[in-house]
Amino acid sequence: MKRPTLEVVAARAGVSKSSVSRVVNGETTVAPQIREVVMRAVRELGYVPNAAARNLVTRRTNAVAVVVSDPPQGVVSDDPLFSTVVRAVSRELEAVGKQVVLMLAESDGSRARVEAYVAGGHVDGVMLVALHGTDPLPAALARTGLPMASFNRTSVPGVPYAGLDNAGGAALAVRHLLERGRRRIAAITGPLDLFEARERLEGYREALRETGRRSIVALGDFTRASGAEAMRQLLEDDPELDAVFASNDLMAIGALRTLRQAGRRVPEDVAVVGFDDIEAAAYTAPALTSVRSPMADQAIATVHLLLGLIEGGPREPVVIPNELVVREST
Repeated sequence: MKRPTLEVVAARAGVSKSSVSRVVNGETTVAPQIREVVMRAVRELGYVPNAAARNLVTRRTNAVAVVVSDPPQGVVSDDPLFSTVVRAVSRELEAVGKQVVLMLAESDGSRARVEAYVAGGHVDGVMLVALHGTDPLPAALARTGLPMASFNRTSVPGVPYAGLDNAGGAALAVRHLLERGRRRIAAITGPLDLFEARERLEGYREALRETGRRSIVALGDFTRASGAEAMRQLLEDDPELDAVFASNDLMAIGALRTLRQAGRRVPEDVAVVGFDDIEAAAYTAPALTSVRSPMADQAIATVHLLLGLIEGGPREPVVIPNELVVREST
């Protein structure tokens, strides 16, 4: 069968060709009753808009690049919450008719390819995920002039973002430990070239400063293995510590393993709090107290921020609040 044209749809709907064009191109100035009769005709005739022609008119690709800039070892893309973020972003963009282009940047070569693709006009905007402070990609993409929003803060001034209250969440965890009578509270921090790791460390330190206590810090990299090793270092440096705050749940799970191997009871001898509240946190032994990070909400907020930017909307950052989920480890 011959593919129906705009003219055929207009004749069936009893409106002008320009009215049909405005409806199928998503313009908001069309009267509801006209939109209704046009869409009825579109459904009856099986009309499919010519995407290439529509893009020439609207100067839109209806595609969004989701750029994950992560080191080769996959510190972020291996995180259990990564799939939650990608699913939430995909569903939210597809619900408004946007094609999702997922791009992984793990090397200089892949970062150059991402920059060239974005600069080539293949997408209407960019959502950035998992950025390290020294990463050159955000600045390169900002120079393309395309609308860009970040999942968490970036090193590039002025890039709008949706982020968690990392410092506030960490302080919440430490205050909980203080309320439980803990006095020598250590921290296992993530890579300090990540904004969220630095912010969580600052929240930990600020809560201790409020009570005049000193910081006891070991460096991890957000993996279970690094959490286990950091916990070993902390026990060697300060055998009397009675609590630990880990900057994510994977490191907290590693710390639980080391404490068990060292014969330290949790929470009787050492209380443990994590951050993120991944699904596994409820199934550790003992179950892990954690700061819940509503990653899906953060991802959706980033999408809405980007879609607003594409339409010329505001650039103010969005901060998502946290809550503490108390379980057996404290």
